[in-house]
Amino acid sequence: MTRHAVDIIRVYGDSGRRGDDYRVLVDRLWPRGQTKDAVDLDEWAKDAAPSTQLRRWYGHDPEDFTEFARRYRAELALEPGAEVLRRLRKVRKTRRLVLLTATHDVEHSAATVLREVIGGCQ
Repeated sequence: MTRHAVDIIRVYGDSGRRGDDYRVLVDRLWPRGQTKDAVDLDEWAKDAAPSTQLRRWYGHDPEDFTEFARRYRAELALEPGAEVLRRLRKVRKTRRLVLLTATHDVEHSAATVLREVIGGCQ
């Protein structure tokens, strides 16, 4: 079974589609200052993003990242996030998967946890 890469790209520095990428915005909120036409994507997977409650609790504090990641994985195990994961894993069998995010600190972000859960940890 072929597995393609899972890459994370910040929306604000995105150089655009490469080949047959499948591009997914994985933030619950639309990126500030970006029009819908300006973001090249195939899907906006809000249901795969951390819940509003978890996102607010975390507040992007790197000291809380390990606990955030644990709680976020637990959310992804439940519907509707689990359905999005199944779909993205199928896509990865045939295409490069690009997770788009607006976060500044990608290393301590939900996108990094999501890539790991999908199975594309680089």
